[in-house]
Amino acid sequence: MQQTIGRYRWTICSLVFFATTINYLDRAVISLLKPTLTVAFNWKDSSSYANIELAFKASYAIGMLGVGRVIDKLGTKIGYALATILWSISAAAHALATGTIGFMIARAFLGITESGNFPAAIKTTAEWFPKRERAFATGIFNSGSNVGAIIAPLTVPWIAIHWSWQIAFIITGSLGFVWLICWFIFYEIPSKQKRLTDAEFKYINSDLDEKMADAEHAGEKVSWRQLLGFKQTWAFAIGKFLTDPIWWFYLFWLPDFLHKQYGLQDTAIAMPVALVYTIASAGSIFGGWLPMYLIKKGWAVFKARKMSMLIYALFVVPIIFSQLAGSINMWLAVLVIALAASAHQAWSANIFTIVSDMFPKKAIGAVTGIGGLFGGVGGILLTLLVQKKMFVHFERTGKVEIGYYIMFFICGGAYILAWVIMHYLVPRMRRVEV
Repeated sequence: MQQTIGRYRWTICSLVFFATTINYLDRAVISLLKPTLTVAFNWKDSSSYANIELAFKASYAIGMLGVGRVIDKLGTKIGYALATILWSISAAAHALATGTIGFMIARAFLGITESGNFPAAIKTTAEWFPKRERAFATGIFNSGSNVGAIIAPLTVPWIAIHWSWQIAFIITGSLGFVWLICWFIFYEIPSKQKRLTDAEFKYINSDLDEKMADAEHAGEKVSWRQLLGFKQTWAFAIGKFLTDPIWWFYLFWLPDFLHKQYGLQDTAIAMPVALVYTIASAGSIFGGWLPMYLIKKGWAVFKARKMSMLIYALFVVPIIFSQLAGSINMWLAVLVIALAASAHQAWSANIFTIVSDMFPKKAIGAVTGIGGLFGGVGGILLTLLVQKKMFVHFERTGKVEIGYYIMFFICGGAYILAWVIMHYLVPRMRRVEV
């Protein structure tokens, strides 16, 4: 059947996958270099690193204010390319930092520019896939965030040891320009893509009612005030507010947890971190596959997504006991954290997809941007109210493990709370008319 229809849409999915891989590789580098940078710049405790992390999250949230609308206006081809150029330059510019302020400036620019990845990726998926395949395609490209986080611990510490931490930033930052070459060679919207067969074009546009509604109102501008008037927008935004910070906690603090709790550093951190994100990659793909399987079995699209997300939320809960498991063996703690990270990625594949389920294409970038903004604000508040004060306090009192126990408890409950609120706001599928 795939040979009859054609497979070029999966080529586009692979391009988005590699862009997401590079996006997360660039943002993960600094967490792996934290021990090196702590010595190089004489950071007394984690407050300097927390401030650098805050600069990224704040700028990421600010970037989300307008990047979705910019992507909607420029289109996916130019918008995605521009975002990648700018974040690649910002990533490499970390090599010029000479202290905490320098890193905060570099992270601020990286946050603003990297905010373009997911609005562009979700819009690309909506353009290239019918509704029944979107969660699966989103799960595949979203697994790139795990692959980037896998490549980082396997390469960055080695580069820093054998060359320098500056070279680590430069090499990872330059990968975006390699992707740009492939993007301009292979990408175009379906209606202009000459490599696309007629059969696959018809299959991509098989959601006739949705496509006709989008075409009828193409070019119209949707205001934030109008979008914020819909419960569907708030369901997505609150879901991102509660769960995005958890993923950023894994990304920015997992190497530090392994260092503080088990004494691992440099290349010794590589294997446990890589294992966490390898398992998370499988979760991302499975997260997109399960609702597609349920839809094929006759479930309604919205019901399949919602039930899948409840399952994924429940799989995060065991992370509460990760340190108890780690007292028996470190690898048990790593596996429990990996299960939670895997469930997050499965959740993420579906929470992104409900935007394209519920909103027309002209609003997807803006709604994704609103959700990204709320996710960034959630990350900022978690860092300010919990991580920064808590970790610095427990470091000074010599009780670091208590701080991580509190954080893992927060991780375990965030998804259940998010699911309940989203279900209350949008109990049934209703496509937004704007």
